Amino acid sequence: MKLKANVLLIAIIAATGGLLFGFDTGVISGALPFLKQHWQLSDSSVEWITTTVLIGAVIGALGSGKLSDIIGRKRMIIINAVIFAVGAVGCAYAPNVTTLIVMRILIGVAIGITSFVVPMYIAEISPKRSRGALVTLNQLMITIGILASYITDYALSDDSNSESWRWMFLVGLVPAVILLVGMFFLPETPRWLISKNRVEEGKRVLEQVEDPELISSTLIDIENEVKQELQNKSSAMDIFKPWLRVPLMITIGIFFFQQFSGVNTIIYYSPIIFKMAGIVSNTESIIPAIIIGTVNVLACFLSILLLDRIGRRKLYIIGIWGMIPSLILLGACFHFKEALGASLPVFAVLSIVCYIIFIAISLAPLGWLLISEIFPLNVRGIGMSIGSLAHWAFNAIIAFTFLKLVNGLGIDVTFWCYAGICLIGAIWGYYYIPETKGKSLEDIEAFWRKNKDPRKL
Repeated sequence: MKLKANVLLIAIIAATGGLLFGFDTGVISGALPFLKQHWQLSDSSVEWITTTVLIGAVIGALGSGKLSDIIGRKRMIIINAVIFAVGAVGCAYAPNVTTLIVMRILIGVAIGITSFVVPMYIAEISPKRSRGALVTLNQLMITIGILASYITDYALSDDSNSESWRWMFLVGLVPAVILLVGMFFLPETPRWLISKNRVEEGKRVLEQVEDPELISSTLIDIENEVKQELQNKSSAMDIFKPWLRVPLMITIGIFFFQQFSGVNTIIYYSPIIFKMAGIVSNTESIIPAIIIGTVNVLACFLSILLLDRIGRRKLYIIGIWGMIPSLILLGACFHFKEALGASLPVFAVLSIVCYIIFIAISLAPLGWLLISEIFPLNVRGIGMSIGSLAHWAFNAIIAFTFLKLVNGLGIDVTFWCYAGICLIGAIWGYYYIPETKGKSLEDIEAFWRKNKDPRKL
């Protein structure tokens, strides 16, 4: 059955939050060489500027889970759009490093909230058969946002102007305004409305988005889930109940291996990495990042096509086993730097491209998709908040330690360490990654209540 046009439009507008997530994550990559030049920053200061947005994301993840359950998914996204807009302007006009750090923390708060509210919103408003693809649309928009930030960085970079970074940050105002305006015209999710006893409103939204033959059964499923929630009188501590331990372990585990594979060292530091490979110009060091960003978008688009066909579990296994040799080869490129000579940047780009393809069809979208599926309604906000917190905490550790590891161990050994972590992740994933393809959120909850092996879902 063909997907309703209004459902796709709703998902695209909401996923503009993902585009902002990607843009504000990636824009620092091209800005860093100019910031370093403009304020004569040390490697430690560069790591701090990069990491502050992640500290903000942790704050956003910590404080917003329960809030989204109280005020709704739609209002949370609108609030975030305002924060993104203020942060973009504040970064662009920052008179000193301290102000820039404060504004980056503010943007980080918005990113932390958006990283789970947007996929939650899309998951709760999507018809069951298309949920995987539509939630992964958010991941596609993240990759488009990252690519857009690289292209913007390149277009606005000027080696003769050390303040080129200001315009790079200001461009983030445009998608923030689009998200802010667009969200006013979108409905709240039927699951949230029904959970607040606004059943008729929830039913009307369901009629707009769900397949006609599934409306009645879906409405009954949601109402039963809400009744069960009221009977159980849930609290934040319910997330730690024994039957939810496995979903909680999956949430933290998948983000650990996603981040400790080193993916965001490439997103944040790619121009610096390619300067290590021999590229001198600030502007030219951004070009390989654009190539990598383009591949990232194409691979993510491929993942949208595959997730609801091949399934979550198979893609995880394929992806992580492809990431391991890619990272080993990347480390080898830098280990044999002198032998490769001027061809080093080419081989490094090829290794990174292979790595990006495999992670973009697996761990990158699966983290956000799985945490939007594996928790019951009464703790979904809290569960996704914990997932978002884990993501940003692990992300911050990687961002803050990358240059330290490179200076201490060498860039070759650093990437080999990431490969070793991926090997552990492949073994862990075999035992813990479930298959949620084609299953309703209510069916998934019922499975966890029986304390079954996640491989049998």
